[in-house]
Amino acid sequence: MLDVSLQKVTRPLLRDEAYDRIRRAIVDGTLPPGAPLRDGDLADQLGLSKAPVREALRRLTDDGLVDSKPQSYTRVSEVMSPDVLDAREIVRVLHEFAVRQAAAKCRPADTAAMRAANDRFANAIEARDIAAAVRADDELHDVPVRLAGNAAVAATLDRYTPLLRRLEHARFSSALAWNSVERHTKLIDALEKHDTETAVAVISTIWTDLLEER
Repeated sequence: MLDVSLQKVTRPLLRDEAYDRIRRAIVDGTLPPGAPLRDGDLADQLGLSKAPVREALRRLTDDGLVDSKPQSYTRVSEVMSPDVLDAREIVRVLHEFAVRQAAAKCRPADTAAMRAANDRFANAIEARDIAAAVRADDELHDVPVRLAGNAAVAATLDRYTPLLRRLEHARFSSALAWNSVERHTKLIDALEKHDTETAVAVISTIWTDLLEER
């Protein structure tokens, strides 16, 4: 038996739970831009102590979803900010990389999964179920990311995509969502044909227009 002493895992799980719940509330608009974030109030609502909530707020500040000035304020960041612009560029480039890597590997089962996700996306838009639309959109784009097989790309997307979620919520609740359905179809068609350049061009447009079609 390895003779080492390891600390038990307890508090990090609470920090992660607080982080996930507060992040979800910011992304879906439950906590709107500019809303003050008081650790005591949040701790009461989540049924936690202040410590994991404070750690969660620090992480969300690093993510760009929270603005904080010591001894002054802690609040939900605005939807548009330099952090959002930077995140959009990172997310776009990484999805282009993933699609480029995935194009040659894409099998019929992969494109079928993407088409099924796009059908769910369209149905969710029709029903105005934005949360379901976001989930379906994630499932669709996760296919080429998985096929790319790059853990660093997947981890970086997981960190920066939430900064763009509020833009997606606004887009998916408008008529512009149907443009996304069409572009998803073009992306899938290109991947099915192993047409790398077309697939990369389409995915680039999808993420570029997330800001420009607001």
